[in-house]
Amino acid sequence: MTQDTIASLAPPTTAAPKIGFVSLGCPKALTDSELILTQLRAEGYDTSKTFAGADLVIVNTCGFIDDAVKESLDTIGEALAENGKVIVTGCLGAKAGEGGGNLVRQMHPSVLAVTGPHATHEVMDAVHLHSPKPHDPFVDLVPAQGIKLTPKHYAYLKISEGCNHRCSFCIIPSMRGDLVSRPIGDVLGEAQRLFEAGVKELLVISQDTSAYGVDVKYRTGFWDGKPVKTRMLDLCQQLGDLAAQHGAWVRMHYVYPYPHVDEVLPLMAQGLVLPYLDVPFQHSHPAVLKRMKRPASGEKNLDRLQQWREICPEIVIRSTFIAGFPGETEEEFEHLLDFMREADIDRAGCFAYSPVAGATANELPGMLPADLREERRARFMTVAEEVSATKLRRRVGAMMQVLVDSAPALGRKGGVGRSYADAPEIDGSVKLLPPEKASKTLKVGEFTRAKIIGTQGHDLVAMPI
Repeated sequence: MTQDTIASLAPPTTAAPKIGFVSLGCPKALTDSELILTQLRAEGYDTSKTFAGADLVIVNTCGFIDDAVKESLDTIGEALAENGKVIVTGCLGAKAGEGGGNLVRQMHPSVLAVTGPHATHEVMDAVHLHSPKPHDPFVDLVPAQGIKLTPKHYAYLKISEGCNHRCSFCIIPSMRGDLVSRPIGDVLGEAQRLFEAGVKELLVISQDTSAYGVDVKYRTGFWDGKPVKTRMLDLCQQLGDLAAQHGAWVRMHYVYPYPHVDEVLPLMAQGLVLPYLDVPFQHSHPAVLKRMKRPASGEKNLDRLQQWREICPEIVIRSTFIAGFPGETEEEFEHLLDFMREADIDRAGCFAYSPVAGATANELPGMLPADLREERRARFMTVAEEVSATKLRRRVGAMMQVLVDSAPALGRKGGVGRSYADAPEIDGSVKLLPPEKASKTLKVGEFTRAKIIGTQGHDLVAMPI
């Protein structure tokens, strides 16, 4: 058979449809986006960096606070203006508008389809309908770890969907539902594939990480031929063992301060899991926490923090808070400021209360004026930054392991990285100076030891060793 004959038998090649993609919102939404992109790539679709160059556009939205809703609606509008064919998914897709209708449909009636969060199959159904592409398993290849939107050296690992809490300021359960834990074997399998693909930092996320397994009564699953319980402690132990084999980090996010979280602290002291916890306290005053319907009191939180530091002195605590919650008095707000100073929170963010449509907190008496809410947020951040700056200064002179995020010219001009105390996007960074030794290089995604020589705002300044 001649080459010409072979060529004549080959199917004609056509350009694969291109899909534009925008991912908005939190890391949990980002992992939804990665699942959709992985499926798109598995079926042979290409991606487009522009709206105009795409066959259609998918917008993964956020619907938690008013600013996020506006950003999502504006992005949908831009995609419609530049492309005209738009599929909407994510939390805003599940949000009701006036009269109970779908908000996205009301604001942008020309979108092709609207789904809620974690709806990969529904999104793909809409893509198939409006931009079909037959799958060719011989040419459409997907990496084992799936398609990721993060840099190659770190990735988010979502362990569950939804939440069993009904905090009065939050509408996420109405959009994402009750807690549904992923099978622990699936979670650990994904973690292993990510580590094998070169990930050096795994960020564990969910709506309530410490509740992992509650919905399945901590059912025993299987991993690597061994029984493993579906619960936070066992998950951390297994992830830590996997990370150690690859010289990688495991970082825990969205952890409620339940008593059983104490069991994880020895793993942090041993170095299996980073001594870092992202704990959304939201407030400190018992009366405010009660109105928020939060599961813990401020006094217990202080006790728990003290216990954690006794077990693992190096632990770093990041948290988020709300200022100006309905009914918050000046005394209650001052209580929050005192808590910040006494709790010695390493990293803190604060939102002025936003009356999100559908949140039961909007029905509480004592809604504060917007300017007062914003004023309290600013006052809180002043205190939070003072506490953080003091803690950063204590690190001057220390040797720290730094994961390199940026290193132009192999670091000869310096670079930027993060220590165990810094999660990507939300915390500070370590500004790396040009190495003194000509032979010393820095590479993105690799670790370097560095001596802390100063601070700069929220960041540390260090000399690579």
